[in-house]
Amino acid sequence: MNRLNPGTPFPEIRVTNLDGNPEDIGKPSEDAEWRAIVVYRGKHCPMCTKYLNKLEDYVQQLKDKGIEVIAVSADSREQLLEHLEKLDISYPVYHGLTLDQMQELGLRISMPRSETETDHRYAEPGLFVVNSDLDLHIVDISNNPFVRPDIETLVNGLQWIKENSYPTRGTWVEH
Repeated sequence: MNRLNPGTPFPEIRVTNLDGNPEDIGKPSEDAEWRAIVVYRGKHCPMCTKYLNKLEDYVQQLKDKGIEVIAVSADSREQLLEHLEKLDISYPVYHGLTLDQMQELGLRISMPRSETETDHRYAEPGLFVVNSDLDLHIVDISNNPFVRPDIETLVNGLQWIKENSYPTRGTWVEH
C-alpha cells in the first residue's frame, strides 16, 4: 500500500468538476494559499453528508486564513448531483476519483456491502492539507466512516499552524 509522507509534494490527482472539466485537486486556487482536500465515501454515506455539511460552518473561517476547502469522492457525476440535494455547502465537490488515484493517495478502499449501498469501490475518509509549497502538510487516513478529525479541532489547529509558521510534522522516514 502506498503511503504519502508529510513534507513531500502532493501528487497530481486530476478529477472532474461539475462542469465536466478535469482539475488537479492538489493545487490551491489563486484565492488561497493552502488547500484542505476532504475525501469522502460517497452519497450513500450519511456520516459523510453530516460531516460535509458541518464543515460548511467553518469554510469562511478557513478562507479568512488563506485555506480553501474542497471535497472529492469516487461517485459518478449523477451520484454527486443526487448527493448535492442533501448538501448545503458552498465549497467545490469533485467526482470520479479512480481506484488508481485512491491507491496513490494511500486511502483505505472498501467494496459496497450490497447494490443498494453503491455500485463501485470507494475510498474511506481521508484528509489532506496541501501548503503553499504544494507539499503535504497534514494527512489523516481512516478505514471507516466513524473516525474523522473533529472539525473544530482541525480548524483551530490549521489556524494556529498558519499563524505560528508551525512546520510539517511526522516527516522522519527510515531508509
